[in-house]
Amino acid sequence: MVRAGEVTTFRAGEMLYRKGDAGASFVGLVEGAFKVSTLGEDGREAILAVMEPGNWFGESSLLDGLPRPHDVTAIHDSIVLAIGVVEFERLMRRPAFARALGALLCSRVRVLYSLVEDAMLRSTRTRIARRLLALARGDATMAVDARARVTVSQEALAMMLGITRQTLSKELKVLARDGVLSLGYGRIDILSVPELDKRGALA
Repeated sequence: MVRAGEVTTFRAGEMLYRKGDAGASFVGLVEGAFKVSTLGEDGREAILAVMEPGNWFGESSLLDGLPRPHDVTAIHDSIVLAIGVVEFERLMRRPAFARALGALLCSRVRVLYSLVEDAMLRSTRTRIARRLLALARGDATMAVDARARVTVSQEALAMMLGITRQTLSKELKVLARDGVLSLGYGRIDILSVPELDKRGALA
């Protein structure tokens, strides 16, 4: 995989690709972080996911031939390994790679259905708890063990949830008051994963 790709560096705020671009590569994140986002009719940005080191993405446009569905922008200075179309097609002929990609797509579908369920059925307070847990587990990765620190601004978290910064701030202060988490500049420290998990299980 490493030999098949090209290493590229991106500065914070630089776009990897834009919505509507042709799919040119399958991307592995080596260092840094990227946000996957889209803009509404009113110009508001919605952050759909955060990609972290070890995440692979960009496969959909290589598989279906359609344009990129979202914007992908570096949150921090980042390094990626980009595998071009020809090499991607060659790798797809390997059963092990095809199975791994299938598993990746299945995990994407699970996360997507979970987000739709949250938006349709759960309260804002519950959605915040669940989104924080998802970020603590790697968002796109969804590892079993949650990290104690989530490096995200309240503005970005509000964009992910589709709520106002004021609403988010109010709910986070409740969680902080209850000793579930503590708030810092550009970060949220989870003090009790079990308690946050319990809050996320509420309807």
